[in-house]
Amino acid sequence: MAKKEIFIGFLVGLIANTLGVILCILYLANFTKLTFKTSIIVAYEQGNLGSIIALGAIMNVIAFFLFLRIKRDLRARGVLMATVFAAVGILIYKLM
Repeated sequence: MAKKEIFIGFLVGLIANTLGVILCILYLANFTKLTFKTSIIVAYEQGNLGSIIALGAIMNVIAFFLFLRIKRDLRARGVLMATVFAAVGILIYKLM
């Protein structure tokens, strides 16, 4: 049962991070008057994609504290694990 709760939290963390990245790219696209796809390409070419992923992780903070507030500590642990997973992914991206 505990593994299932952590896995649910991990999935929520990945989904929240993905949603945060999409919102950041949509804001960037709207601000620069570029399309969604072009904004991703420009961010990649300029080396800003890792920063956008890190900004997307802010949504994990909301999910984390929401789970803590409703006493779902294992799900909050899963969200924290997803945040660490994103951080390691950013580190690998930056080192390549």
